[in-house]
Amino acid sequence: MEIGIVGLPNVGKSTVFNALTAGHAPASNYPFTTVEPNIGIVAVPDPRLDRLHQLFSSKTKAPAVVRFVDIAGLVKGAAAGEGLGNKFLAHIREVDAILMLVRLFQDPDVAHTMGGVDPRRDIEVIETELILADLAGAEKQIEKLTTKARTGDKDARSSLALLEQVRAGLAAGKPVRALGLPPAELKPHCFLTAKPVLFAANTDEKPDPARLAEIEALAQERKAGCVALCGKLEAEMIQLAAGDRQAFMSELGLTATGLERVIVAAYQLLGQISFFTIGDYEVRAWALTAGWKAPQAAGIIHSDFEKGFIRAEVYRFADLDRHEKESVLREKGLIRSEGKDYVVKDGDVCFFKFSPPEK
Repeated sequence: MEIGIVGLPNVGKSTVFNALTAGHAPASNYPFTTVEPNIGIVAVPDPRLDRLHQLFSSKTKAPAVVRFVDIAGLVKGAAAGEGLGNKFLAHIREVDAILMLVRLFQDPDVAHTMGGVDPRRDIEVIETELILADLAGAEKQIEKLTTKARTGDKDARSSLALLEQVRAGLAAGKPVRALGLPPAELKPHCFLTAKPVLFAANTDEKPDPARLAEIEALAQERKAGCVALCGKLEAEMIQLAAGDRQAFMSELGLTATGLERVIVAAYQLLGQISFFTIGDYEVRAWALTAGWKAPQAAGIIHSDFEKGFIRAEVYRFADLDRHEKESVLREKGLIRSEGKDYVVKDGDVCFFKFSPPEK
């Protein structure tokens, strides 16, 4: 579950990545500081996990996580190999979703490679390069499949029909995700523009409302998510002790940091929900793709749980939060026994019963 942070050079990718991961990716005011991608594992903020930890006094708590990848800056002409184009596109191809960082901040000491701040232009440059790369990829795949399709190969014909639709859409300037084609059929072809996108606007400490409205409108046009944050401010906040950070946020009237909002939005972008397991040693949040059933959820914990799945005892976090004890939930009939067809919901607390494999 990886999200690639992409954008033009000098939009603050490494600064935001450092703040996200409390890592040490280099951040400088010249292009291509990042060549090889930096990878960080980031906990998904979830107050429900803190509440479960409080109620059960388990020794540890383990949050769900998202992997963020800080990818080298893209430049105009990347699809033709300009800048670090080929390497950039290869790294993007490996992630599950794209966090497109767009510069809204003004800073004369940090050069913008294309001149002044212009979010629409910057977004269109990135989209164009990804579309051109996908178009070249689609044409190569079509060329390979055409011969097979002529021999009567049904799978080749089906794939070729899909790719012809993709090529036509890309040639018209549309990303693959906007074409309404079945995601499962598109997945094997690894199109860059089929990946879900979240816009992250990197603002000044006091953002320009007009600029924010502009990028929100751009996100709506593209059916993408949108979050605003000040990378410089977030990087400063992450260095503070927890108490000082909370006091600083209170002064600013913030209930969540921009980074927390980015993490949660990125998690949701991937269609993830969280379910929980509770033990004496650990309470844990597990990331699960929405729509998955109980055996698949059990398999995330251990493959043997899925293979030998019998049933799951399930209750809602909200019910436990209200009544505070599992014994009360049992008395009220709020703990259910669910079988193989049960679709796990966000906020479910699960205990899986399974038959151990024979030795």
